[in-house]
Amino acid sequence: MFRKHINILSDELLIGLCARAWGMGKILKFLVGCELGEFKRYYKRNGFAGEQGTGELGITEERIVAQSPAHLIVWRENNKIIGHAIWHETGTDEHRKGDSRNREDREILRKLCGGKKDNIVELHEIWLIEKYRGKGYGERFFNFFEDFIRRKGYDSLVYYAYHPAAVTICRKRGYAEDYLKSEGEYVFCIKLSNLTS
Repeated sequence: MFRKHINILSDELLIGLCARAWGMGKILKFLVGCELGEFKRYYKRNGFAGEQGTGELGITEERIVAQSPAHLIVWRENNKIIGHAIWHETGTDEHRKGDSRNREDREILRKLCGGKKDNIVELHEIWLIEKYRGKGYGERFFNFFEDFIRRKGYDSLVYYAYHPAAVTICRKRGYAEDYLKSEGEYVFCIKLSNLTS
């Protein structure tokens, strides 16, 4: 179930979609946007390696979120942040404007996405605090995120993964896949036009 959700955060008005999952008296919400200071505190408090192992949010990740708070999705259970995802627009030939992909990466994406494309989304980072894993939250997130991105008009969704749970979810959901040897991770892609509402 989706509903419109409005947060007023630090004099910013963020409008997002909220997905709720009921179970055992707990409510899981995927909220689009979050106040950057709150997110940084969650990030550091939960021991993420972050920027060069410092526990601080990386420069790239902070830039993505600062440029568009809608590129951060936080997972809240009973109003506590328990996970997050960061995404950005991308293309088969450039990560972001002016940041070219290497030949291997470019060839894999063109193969998986069906040619040269500029209207795709990369799921840049996804994380769930360990004690919340194994409850189906990852599957629920992908249901939410694929629909969210498809409704925004993007062509495809790309995700680079090495964690066994993420690999399993992508395979189960029918993502096309390849292996990026230079980075040691799988590349997954799903064409959003193939998904139904």
